[in-house]
Amino acid sequence: MGEEANSADRDSEAGRDVSGLGYEQAREELVATVQRLEAGGLSLEESLALWERGEALAAHCQAKLDGARARLDAAVAAREEG
Repeated sequence: MGEEANSADRDSEAGRDVSGLGYEQAREELVATVQRLEAGGLSLEESLALWERGEALAAHCQAKLDGARARLDAAVAAREEG
């Protein structure tokens, strides 16, 4: 039963929504996730859960950066027009 509880904890960690995280918070968690994966010693299930969480965090960070770039481009274009 202990292993099942640990597995459920890992699954809920991996499945937590990242949309409420700011860029810096998501990036810090991504760095920590990568470090845990690189350290090794995890079961396959743990590694997969961390990998999935890392993918979600990376996509979220990229979306934040893309949004910032779009805002910056729009500001520059508005300044050039005005």
